[in-house]
Amino acid sequence: MKFKLIAAAAAVLCLGFTAVTAQETPIAKRQALMKGIGGAAGALGGIAKGEKPYDQAVVRTALTTISTNIKAFPDQFPAGSETGDKTKAAPAIWEKNAEFRGNAQKLGSDAEAVLASMPADQAAVGKALQTLGGNCSTCHQNFRLK
Repeated sequence: MKFKLIAAAAAVLCLGFTAVTAQETPIAKRQALMKGIGGAAGALGGIAKGEKPYDQAVVRTALTTISTNIKAFPDQFPAGSETGDKTKAAPAIWEKNAEFRGNAQKLGSDAEAVLASMPADQAAVGKALQTLGGNCSTCHQNFRLK
């Protein structure tokens, strides 16, 4: 009886370890970072479109998420992570890595600048989102598989 309990506990631990290990892959990390950025952009978009009321805390959190996540994002593309886990990373990331990192840095700088000036209303959030969205669009066109 004790042996079965120990074996079951060991099996559960192994399954948990496998799930944690799978989440720690560079592809999983970058996908999680990008989902955070997408969610933040969606929150800003809701305010900009008037679907949600202006909320300074939401704007601050969204801009902080974009700024923070994009700083870590370029480091999640080591050699060997070009394929697998339904990645949409284009080969250009590895071929033109300096340009890729430059695009990420520009988005981060722009997000920090917008955060420093803190959009004060719906119109200002819309203007900020145009700037940030332009950065996203450029990178997605050049470095994301369609």
